[in-house]
Amino acid sequence: MTIQTHKIIIDTDPGIDDALAIQLAYADPRIDIVGMTTIFGNVYTHQATRNARHLAELAGHSTRVAEGVHKPYVQAPREPSHYVHGKEGYGDLDAPTPNLPQDSRTAAEFICAMADEHGKSLTLCPIGPLANIAHALDLDPDLPNKIGSVVIMGGAVTVPGNVTSHAEANIYNDPHAAERVFSSGLDVRLVGLDITSNIHCVAADFDEIGAGSPEIGGFLHDISEFYLRFYREFAGSDHCCLHDPAALMAITDPDLFTYEESPVTVLLEGEEAGNTNAVDDASRPAIRFATACNEAEIRNRFIERLRTADAVKAART
Repeated sequence: MTIQTHKIIIDTDPGIDDALAIQLAYADPRIDIVGMTTIFGNVYTHQATRNARHLAELAGHSTRVAEGVHKPYVQAPREPSHYVHGKEGYGDLDAPTPNLPQDSRTAAEFICAMADEHGKSLTLCPIGPLANIAHALDLDPDLPNKIGSVVIMGGAVTVPGNVTSHAEANIYNDPHAAERVFSSGLDVRLVGLDITSNIHCVAADFDEIGAGSPEIGGFLHDISEFYLRFYREFAGSDHCCLHDPAALMAITDPDLFTYEESPVTVLLEGEEAGNTNAVDDASRPAIRFATACNEAEIRNRFIERLRTADAVKAART
């Protein structure tokens, strides 16, 4: 039986849950990462570029990594989420200096070039703020007609936010870029807090991942300790949420997700900046936003795949 391969670009700000998502993608034979583009959010953009290059090397890949913009589409930049992900994006761990070279193109240039090369077989998977996607749309207004889909970790359409009571972090950090993307005509699937807040892992799950894959899983186990501590201290919970991994699994395991379809607007200013709202507006293109998922099966498949990450790397190299 032929395995369907998904060609994807991960637009990322790694970040602990970004690292989980990226290694999940590398461990899944159904995913072909044609490149990564980097963005601010959990860390500064230059840190995101370094971390993405390191994560590719850790998995035994020479993935092309193109650096994105260093500031939001319109608004002034906000400080990174160091209290969630650590000063270097890896919790208490120092970030290694990778040998993998950086692609010479900007993120927007790289996205547009890959759209021309791969066409409808290409999926964009932004798991950070959306400035690079917005700039790619400016560079090539025909982008919505060229690529397959855009699966985004972001938003909170039917539930409260996580950085404010109204806004999810990725949208809050660049609401104007999100509005540009949501109104562009791109085939958008939004995987937001509506479901990701209910997809949990606990320390024992990372113990299992580390035991199964001491190199890659061990690294993920170690950085997850900081992430779990944040959840304990700020939310009083014994688990962390698998926000970014859920977006990757929405590509490979669509049977686990349920969506509604509607135009979605983004509030741009004021105390509700970043709020994502489903609206009845025929003048805007509709997007799909996830409203339900099989949380237990997503968690199980996440653990199962990352337990084999070292074996997948060994078989490839």
